[in-house]
Amino acid sequence: MKLAYIRNTSRLAGLACAFLITSIAISLAAEPKPDIQLKAKYTEVAVFFDAAIKSDAPLLKYLTSASNGWAAKTLKELAEQRKDMRDLPADIRNRPWESERSYTQSSLVSSRYVSIIRADYNYTGGAHPNRANDTLLWDRQAGKMISIRPFFTELADGGPAMTAIRDAVVADLKLEKKKRDNDNPDMSLVEALEPKLLKIGPVSLTPSTSAGKSSGLSFHYGPYAVGSYAEGDYDAFVPWETLKPYLSAEGSAIFAGERPKDDDKGPQ
Repeated sequence: MKLAYIRNTSRLAGLACAFLITSIAISLAAEPKPDIQLKAKYTEVAVFFDAAIKSDAPLLKYLTSASNGWAAKTLKELAEQRKDMRDLPADIRNRPWESERSYTQSSLVSSRYVSIIRADYNYTGGAHPNRANDTLLWDRQAGKMISIRPFFTELADGGPAMTAIRDAVVADLKLEKKKRDNDNPDMSLVEALEPKLLKIGPVSLTPSTSAGKSSGLSFHYGPYAVGSYAEGDYDAFVPWETLKPYLSAEGSAIFAGERPKDDDKGPQ
Protein backbone atom coordinates (compact mmCIF):
# COMPACT_ATOMS: atom_id res chain seq x y z
CA MET A 1 0.00 0.00 0.00
CA LYS A 2 2.81 2.39 0.91
CA LEU A 3 4.66 1.47 -2.28
CA ALA A 4 1.58 2.26 -4.39
CA TYR A 5 1.21 5.59 -2.57
CA ILE A 6 4.86 6.46 -3.23
CA ARG A 7 4.49 5.53 -6.90
CA ASN A 8 1.33 7.65 -7.27
CA THR A 9 2.96 10.57 -5.47
CA SER A 10 6.03 10.36 -7.71
CA ARG A 11 3.83 10.18 -10.79
CA LEU A 12 1.86 13.26 -9.73
CA ALA A 13 5.06 15.14 -8.96
CA GLY A 14 6.42 14.21 -12.38
CA LEU A 15 3.24 15.40 -14.08
CA ALA A 16 3.33 18.66 -12.13
CA CYS A 17 6.96 19.18 -13.12
CA ALA A 18 6.19 18.44 -16.78
CA PHE A 19 3.24 20.84 -16.68
CA LEU A 20 5.43 23.58 -15.17
CA ILE A 21 8.13 23.08 -17.83
CA THR A 22 5.51 23.11 -20.59
CA SER A 23 3.93 26.29 -19.20
CA ILE A 24 7.30 28.04 -19.07
CA ALA A 25 8.12 26.93 -22.61
CA ILE A 26 4.76 28.22 -23.90
CA SER A 27 5.27 31.52 -22.09
CA LEU A 28 8.74 31.98 -23.55
CA ALA A 29 7.51 31.06 -27.01
CA ALA A 30 4.69 33.61 -26.74
CA GLU A 31 7.11 36.45 -26.07
CA PRO A 32 8.01 38.16 -29.35
CA LYS A 33 11.67 38.27 -30.30
CA PRO A 34 13.16 41.73 -30.95
CA ASP A 35 13.66 42.64 -34.58
CA ILE A 36 16.58 44.83 -33.49
CA GLN A 37 18.53 44.19 -30.30
CA LEU A 38 21.65 45.83 -28.90
CA LYS A 39 23.25 44.96 -25.57
CA ALA A 40 25.87 46.33 -23.22
CA LYS A 41 26.65 45.46 -19.61
CA TYR A 42 23.37 45.50 -17.66
CA THR A 43 21.74 47.40 -20.52
CA GLU A 44 19.53 46.35 -23.43
CA VAL A 45 17.84 48.21 -26.27
CA ALA A 46 15.22 46.50 -28.45
CA VAL A 47 12.84 47.30 -31.31
CA PHE A 48 9.74 45.34 -32.34
CA PHE A 49 7.66 45.48 -35.54
CA ASP A 50 4.25 43.85 -35.80
CA ALA A 51 3.33 41.39 -38.57
CA ALA A 52 1.48 43.97 -40.69
CA ILE A 53 4.54 46.23 -40.81
CA LYS A 54 6.84 43.32 -41.62
CA SER A 55 4.65 42.47 -44.61
CA ASP A 56 5.15 45.94 -46.11
CA ALA A 57 8.71 45.90 -47.48
CA PRO A 58 9.19 49.65 -48.17
CA LEU A 59 7.72 50.61 -44.79
CA LEU A 60 9.79 47.99 -42.98
CA LYS A 61 12.97 49.22 -44.71
CA TYR A 62 12.23 52.82 -43.67
CA LEU A 63 11.47 51.95 -40.04
CA THR A 64 14.43 49.56 -39.76
CA SER A 65 16.84 52.24 -40.92
CA ALA A 66 15.42 54.79 -38.48
CA SER A 67 15.32 52.27 -35.64
CA ASN A 68 18.91 51.13 -36.09
CA GLY A 69 20.02 54.70 -35.60
CA TRP A 70 17.75 55.17 -32.59
CA ALA A 71 18.93 51.94 -30.96
CA ALA A 72 22.63 52.77 -31.35
CA LYS A 73 22.14 56.32 -30.06
CA THR A 74 20.04 55.14 -27.11
CA LEU A 75 22.49 52.42 -26.05
CA LYS A 76 25.34 54.94 -26.12
CA GLU A 77 23.34 57.43 -24.02
CA LEU A 78 22.42 54.80 -21.45
CA ALA A 79 26.04 53.68 -21.17
CA GLU A 80 27.08 57.28 -20.51
CA GLN A 81 24.40 57.63 -17.83
CA ARG A 82 25.64 54.50 -16.09
CA LYS A 83 29.07 56.08 -15.60
CA ASP A 84 27.49 58.45 -13.09
CA MET A 85 26.48 55.45 -10.94
CA ARG A 86 29.98 54.20 -10.13
CA ASP A 87 29.82 55.28 -6.48
CA LEU A 88 26.38 53.80 -5.81
CA PRO A 89 25.84 50.44 -4.02
CA ALA A 90 26.16 47.39 -6.30
CA ASP A 91 22.49 46.38 -5.98
CA ILE A 92 21.50 49.76 -7.44
CA ARG A 93 24.42 50.14 -9.84
CA ASN A 94 23.87 46.72 -11.41
CA ARG A 95 20.13 46.84 -11.94
CA PRO A 96 19.27 45.91 -15.56
CA TRP A 97 18.18 48.82 -17.73
CA GLU A 98 15.85 48.41 -20.68
CA SER A 99 14.75 50.65 -23.51
CA GLU A 100 12.21 49.28 -25.98
CA ARG A 101 10.38 50.69 -28.96
CA SER A 102 7.49 48.91 -30.69
CA TYR A 103 5.65 49.75 -33.91
CA THR A 104 2.06 48.59 -34.45
CA GLN A 105 -0.16 49.25 -37.47
CA SER A 106 -3.46 50.60 -36.16
CA SER A 107 -5.25 51.14 -39.49
CA LEU A 108 -4.91 50.93 -43.26
CA VAL A 109 -7.10 53.41 -45.15
CA SER A 110 -7.79 53.32 -48.90
CA SER A 111 -5.06 50.66 -49.19
CA ARG A 112 -2.71 53.63 -49.03
CA TYR A 113 -2.48 55.38 -45.67
CA VAL A 114 -0.92 53.34 -42.85
CA SER A 115 -1.36 54.65 -39.32
CA ILE A 116 1.31 53.42 -36.91
CA ILE A 117 1.41 53.61 -33.13
CA ARG A 118 4.92 53.85 -31.73
CA ALA A 119 5.18 52.86 -28.07
CA ASP A 120 8.33 53.57 -26.08
CA TYR A 121 9.19 51.79 -22.83
CA ASN A 122 12.15 52.76 -20.63
CA TYR A 123 13.37 51.45 -17.29
CA THR A 124 16.53 52.87 -15.75
CA GLY A 125 16.26 51.68 -12.17
CA GLY A 126 13.64 54.11 -10.90
CA ALA A 127 10.42 53.49 -9.01
CA HIS A 128 8.63 52.47 -12.20
CA PRO A 129 9.22 52.33 -15.94
CA ASN A 130 8.38 55.29 -18.16
CA ARG A 131 6.19 54.96 -21.24
CA ALA A 132 5.30 57.29 -24.09
CA ASN A 133 3.26 57.13 -27.30
CA ASP A 134 3.80 58.66 -30.71
CA THR A 135 2.25 58.12 -34.14
CA LEU A 136 3.39 57.93 -37.75
CA LEU A 137 1.43 58.10 -41.00
CA TRP A 138 2.92 56.27 -43.99
CA ASP A 139 1.77 57.05 -47.52
CA ARG A 140 2.30 53.85 -49.54
CA GLN A 141 1.81 55.64 -52.84
CA ALA A 142 4.35 58.36 -52.09
CA GLY A 143 6.66 56.00 -50.19
CA LYS A 144 7.17 58.42 -47.30
CA MET A 145 5.83 59.66 -43.98
CA ILE A 146 3.22 62.42 -44.15
CA SER A 147 0.99 64.43 -41.82
CA ILE A 148 -2.81 64.67 -41.78
CA ARG A 149 -2.66 68.20 -43.26
CA PRO A 150 -3.56 67.13 -46.85
CA PHE A 151 -6.91 65.86 -45.55
CA PHE A 152 -7.99 69.36 -44.47
CA THR A 153 -8.53 72.69 -46.17
CA GLU A 154 -6.69 74.34 -43.28
CA LEU A 155 -5.13 73.31 -39.98
CA ALA A 156 -3.73 76.62 -38.77
CA ASP A 157 -2.89 76.96 -35.07
CA GLY A 158 -6.01 78.27 -33.36
CA GLY A 159 -7.96 78.11 -36.63
CA PRO A 160 -11.51 76.77 -37.02
CA ALA A 161 -10.50 73.17 -37.74
CA MET A 162 -7.98 72.86 -34.90
CA THR A 163 -10.33 74.58 -32.48
CA ALA A 164 -13.11 72.11 -33.33
CA ILE A 165 -10.70 69.18 -33.02
CA ARG A 166 -9.33 70.42 -29.71
CA ASP A 167 -12.82 70.91 -28.25
CA ALA A 168 -13.86 67.41 -29.31
CA VAL A 169 -10.68 65.88 -27.83
CA VAL A 170 -11.17 67.68 -24.52
CA ALA A 171 -14.84 66.64 -24.32
CA ASP A 172 -13.98 62.98 -24.96
CA LEU A 173 -11.11 62.95 -22.46
CA LYS A 174 -13.32 64.50 -19.78
CA LEU A 175 -15.91 61.76 -20.25
CA GLU A 176 -13.25 59.07 -19.94
CA LYS A 177 -11.69 60.68 -16.88
CA LYS A 178 -15.08 60.79 -15.13
CA LYS A 179 -15.55 57.10 -15.86
CA ARG A 180 -12.29 56.32 -14.10
CA ASP A 181 -12.74 58.77 -11.22
CA ASN A 182 -16.27 59.97 -10.50
CA ASP A 183 -15.29 61.87 -7.36
CA ASN A 184 -12.87 64.58 -8.37
CA PRO A 185 -10.98 63.98 -11.65
CA ASP A 186 -8.13 66.38 -12.34
CA MET A 187 -8.86 68.09 -15.67
CA SER A 188 -6.00 70.60 -15.60
CA LEU A 189 -3.79 68.80 -18.16
CA VAL A 190 -6.79 68.19 -20.41
CA GLU A 191 -7.81 71.84 -20.31
CA ALA A 192 -4.21 72.81 -21.12
CA LEU A 193 -4.31 71.10 -24.53
CA GLU A 194 -3.77 73.63 -27.29
CA PRO A 195 -5.54 73.87 -30.68
CA LYS A 196 -2.25 73.27 -32.49
CA LEU A 197 -1.49 70.19 -34.58
CA LEU A 198 2.03 69.85 -33.17
CA LYS A 199 0.88 70.39 -29.57
CA ILE A 200 -2.43 68.58 -29.20
CA GLY A 201 -0.96 65.07 -29.17
CA PRO A 202 -0.09 62.06 -31.37
CA VAL A 203 -2.84 61.42 -33.93
CA SER A 204 -3.82 58.46 -36.10
CA LEU A 205 -6.55 57.57 -38.60
CA THR A 206 -9.20 55.59 -36.72
CA PRO A 207 -10.42 52.29 -38.23
CA SER A 208 -13.96 52.24 -39.60
CA THR A 209 -16.88 49.88 -40.06
CA SER A 210 -16.79 50.99 -43.72
CA ALA A 211 -14.12 49.01 -45.55
CA GLY A 212 -11.10 51.05 -46.58
CA LYS A 213 -12.30 54.16 -44.76
CA SER A 214 -11.43 55.98 -41.55
CA SER A 215 -14.13 56.86 -39.00
CA GLY A 216 -12.22 59.88 -37.68
CA LEU A 217 -9.10 60.79 -35.75
CA SER A 218 -7.71 59.14 -32.62
CA PHE A 219 -5.34 60.95 -30.27
CA HIS A 220 -3.08 58.82 -28.09
CA TYR A 221 -1.82 59.97 -24.68
CA GLY A 222 0.70 58.10 -22.55
CA PRO A 223 1.19 58.45 -18.78
CA TYR A 224 1.59 62.05 -17.56
CA ALA A 225 0.31 63.50 -20.86
CA VAL A 226 -3.22 64.23 -19.63
CA GLY A 227 -3.20 62.58 -16.20
CA SER A 228 -1.13 60.91 -13.52
CA TYR A 229 1.04 57.86 -14.15
CA ALA A 230 -1.44 55.68 -12.25
CA GLU A 231 -4.24 56.64 -14.65
CA GLY A 232 -2.44 54.96 -17.53
CA ASP A 233 -2.99 55.77 -21.19
CA TYR A 234 -5.89 57.67 -22.72
CA ASP A 235 -7.28 57.71 -26.24
CA ALA A 236 -9.54 60.50 -27.51
CA PHE A 237 -11.74 60.00 -30.56
CA VAL A 238 -12.98 62.71 -32.93
CA PRO A 239 -15.64 61.35 -35.35
CA TRP A 240 -15.39 62.27 -39.01
CA GLU A 241 -18.72 64.12 -38.85
CA THR A 242 -17.00 66.72 -36.62
CA LEU A 243 -14.23 67.03 -39.19
CA LYS A 244 -16.52 67.20 -42.24
CA PRO A 245 -16.76 71.03 -42.56
CA TYR A 246 -12.96 71.28 -42.74
CA LEU A 247 -12.09 68.36 -45.03
CA SER A 248 -10.35 68.73 -48.37
CA ALA A 249 -11.38 66.61 -51.36
CA GLU A 250 -8.69 64.13 -50.35
CA GLY A 251 -10.03 64.02 -46.81
CA SER A 252 -13.66 63.64 -47.90
CA ALA A 253 -12.63 60.59 -49.92
CA ILE A 254 -11.20 58.65 -46.96
CA PHE A 255 -13.60 59.36 -44.08
CA ALA A 256 -16.85 57.42 -43.56
CA GLY A 257 -18.51 54.91 -41.29
CA GLU A 258 -18.36 54.39 -37.53
CA ARG A 259 -15.66 53.43 -35.10
CA PRO A 260 -15.58 49.64 -34.57
CA LYS A 261 -16.74 48.55 -31.13
CA ASP A 262 -13.54 46.57 -30.57
CA ASP A 263 -11.37 49.67 -31.08
CA ASP A 264 -10.97 49.95 -27.31
CA LYS A 265 -10.31 53.28 -25.57
CA GLY A 266 -9.31 51.88 -22.19
CA PRO A 267 -5.96 52.06 -20.36
CA GLN A 268 -3.10 50.19 -22.01
